[in-house]
Amino acid sequence: MFYHIKELQYQAKPSKPDPVFARQLQEVLGGQYGEISVMMQYLMQGMNTRCEDKYRDLLFDTGTEEMAHVEMLATMIARLLDDAPFEDQKNAYETDPALNAILGGTNPQHGIVAGLGAMAADAAGYPWNAKYIISSGNLLADFRANLNAESQGRLQVTRLYGMTDDPGVRDMLSFLIARDTMHQNQWVAAIKELEEREGDIVVPTTFPRSLEKNEVAYTLFNFSRGDASSKGRWAHGPSMDGRGQFNYVAEPEPFGPAPKLKPAPFLYHDTMPPKSMM
Repeated sequence: MFYHIKELQYQAKPSKPDPVFARQLQEVLGGQYGEISVMMQYLMQGMNTRCEDKYRDLLFDTGTEEMAHVEMLATMIARLLDDAPFEDQKNAYETDPALNAILGGTNPQHGIVAGLGAMAADAAGYPWNAKYIISSGNLLADFRANLNAESQGRLQVTRLYGMTDDPGVRDMLSFLIARDTMHQNQWVAAIKELEEREGDIVVPTTFPRSLEKNEVAYTLFNFSRGDASSKGRWAHGPSMDGRGQFNYVAEPEPFGPAPKLKPAPFLYHDTMPPKSMM
């Protein structure tokens, strides 16, 4: 059960309208790594988890906070669209090249579809997609996906921070950047705790190692010209899970014969007809 508190988690007040930046800000609202994605990802993971309450609560705590971030961004986008000159767009093409240039960078759907409001879409107008989220039921795999989501999200927000000089927008983005710092740290902490508990780092930790081809489990195959990859930590020394030794193969040899498929039936028109039909 959720409660909505009317106050924002943090203020979202630009100093002036900016419909062009409103469009850009859509990316961190409805893009692949936007706040809608992490909100849905954490809530779905939380609802699906079958582990201890502390992990479930962590997911719900963070997913619920992301709801607040969605509201903050939607509010900021709406305020950036206040007094936007969409009505002047037709005349601008003919009379005001400067205004025309500005309007060319806006999202017309902000006016036509959303009535000067935010949309569940990215900066290019592509609708938010549930395929963006990951909820596998495996906490270690999911927490690693969460770390990636927060890393990509923080990267995009910091880029947006540099694309505006509006002090109000920067103030809100600064808050979101700080929360992404916390979220990256918490997922790293949760990942390390799970790795220590499971005694392994390879997902899934429950699959018997005896059933995999252990002779290639720690081998880096060089499929590039040159040997630059041989100089990395991944090519020598103990493996990161402590269960083997990394090794490097400069010129990999195939493990199996060339494939040979039997002809498809003639009715599929994939092959030459049988000689009896020629």
